[in-house]
Amino acid sequence: MSEKRSTASSAITSIIRLVLGIVFIGACLFWPAGTFNYWQAWAWLGSLFIPMTVSFVYLFKNDPALLERRVRTKETRTEQKWIIALSTVYFLVIFLLPGFDKRYGWSSVPAWLVLLADLGVLAGYGLYIWVLRTNSFASRVIEVEQGQKVITTGPYALVRHPMYLGMILLMVSTPLALGSYWAFLPSFALIPMLAARAKNEEELLTNELAGYREYTQKTRYRLFPGIW
Repeated sequence: MSEKRSTASSAITSIIRLVLGIVFIGACLFWPAGTFNYWQAWAWLGSLFIPMTVSFVYLFKNDPALLERRVRTKETRTEQKWIIALSTVYFLVIFLLPGFDKRYGWSSVPAWLVLLADLGVLAGYGLYIWVLRTNSFASRVIEVEQGQKVITTGPYALVRHPMYLGMILLMVSTPLALGSYWAFLPSFALIPMLAARAKNEEELLTNELAGYREYTQKTRYRLFPGIW
């Protein structure tokens, strides 16, 4: 019974966050734009939140334990808390700047490039879903749980942190999908932040997760195949 309550609680938390996320990000996009006549923002919202809803339904039905892990937000490591604080500023810039760009007409991104960027958003989230299907221990916070094993298959055979790679692809595509060149360059600031998060995470995994050190010798690259 307690397990059912835990699953229901995780589901409710996820639904609340999804709804609040749509409202908050929508406000960040449309308020600075000064209009709802912003088709790029509507297309981006659909490209992101429709697959998010699908992934929620999948986890609720097939892996409630992972759903519970994905609603955890309290990091215990100081370095991770700092990275999360910096990422909050990053996300505000990335979501607010395109709206102002729309209002004042700073950029003129062609429709074909906007739609191509939407495909990048979908690809990034698709990689995220692939990670969730491969690794049931993909917690939102940095931790090692009892019974956790090193995953070496699927996207983990390519890079050691495929979820971060998916996030980078999604967020670097987002400014162009929203019709903004000016937000495109700042979007790359996510790469050093996630690189620092990955490096700090590996310190914990190497010390506490059996077999992880051997895995790093087999899968050499953290984020970008053939690069780093």
